[in-house]
Amino acid sequence: MSALRITILQGAFFPVPPLRGGAVEKLWHRLAIEFARRGEVVTQVSRAVPELPASGELEGVRHLRVPGRDQPASGLALKWADLLYTRRALRAAPDGDILVTNTFWAPILASGRHGRIHVSVERMPKGQMRLYHRASRLRANSSAVAAAIRAELPRVGERLVVIPNPLPAAPSRAPDPARRTKRFLFVGRLHPEKGVALLLAAFAAAKAGGALAGWTLELVGPAEIGRGGGGEAWLRDLLTRHASPDTTWSGPIYDPETLAARYESATVFVYPSLAEKGESFGLAPLEAMAWGCIPLVSDLACFRDFIRPGENGLVFDHRAPAPVAALARALVAASALDPAPLSAAALAVRESHSPARIATEFIADFHRLSPAAP
Repeated sequence: MSALRITILQGAFFPVPPLRGGAVEKLWHRLAIEFARRGEVVTQVSRAVPELPASGELEGVRHLRVPGRDQPASGLALKWADLLYTRRALRAAPDGDILVTNTFWAPILASGRHGRIHVSVERMPKGQMRLYHRASRLRANSSAVAAAIRAELPRVGERLVVIPNPLPAAPSRAPDPARRTKRFLFVGRLHPEKGVALLLAAFAAAKAGGALAGWTLELVGPAEIGRGGGGEAWLRDLLTRHASPDTTWSGPIYDPETLAARYESATVFVYPSLAEKGESFGLAPLEAMAWGCIPLVSDLACFRDFIRPGENGLVFDHRAPAPVAALARALVAASALDPAPLSAAALAVRESHSPARIATEFIADFHRLSPAAP
């Protein structure tokens, strides 16, 4: 097959490489490198930041960076900022065969010179799928997202495919079970929709009841509104109300090896997301599993593609009449388990969601779409 010219257009709020976080930016940075290794001609367009040059090449991928901004709190301001950024990004983007994008506006504004439009649907759709009639492909990252797309577009047919998200990077080594500690870990945006308040209240309740002796809870992630959090004042109020020497907030960790060490040394990764219409995949639980950390997640459909309760992870009912008590019981139950079997089973995501394997699926789909394909 001849090489394809692939442009990956990221959103307005995070740079690539993902120096400031961003789950979507992390996974597409990794996939871009995999595509380039296969001989494709890859350009990645992302937000300009002072830490990175306006253009350059990294690991075979050409990078173009255009002005964006931190994420605003207002939904209307977000859409306006994204519109201005997308117009700049599309002007900068080269001619190509495939345009991959997860931004709201790019599938509407892209021209024929950018190639076939491959919309990467990374969040639950909210009506916008009807606007993407020019897109050749709507790619869902989970079966839950695919079902939501079909609900909006009953006749979507073969335009819809399901390709899961990959791990942001292939793990560099096998985890060391000797490093495990009695620690619950949360990694992600510290925002109300992620269930942070629920987690803090449940951990405090379990501790107050005399359970979880020797166990600690660590929160890792940004709280600033401009980085997708709920605000530092909101978080500090929560930490004050549920104050405990066994609870820590470490701020965001963007270095992959440092973050991997956190996953490796924790026993249970708790991700109690409440985002019924926002959570679409769950990259952080997948990363944790790749280091043998047992995921304990809320009962959202998006997690069912790779977490099997009692086999490689745990699930609690976040819709229960008393969700704090439900999560507290789940934390206590998790602390009493022999972690070895679930931890070993969790490691299978290293193969099922490896960047190389998922990149192969994407490339095959791109060549099916491209008019240049034989």
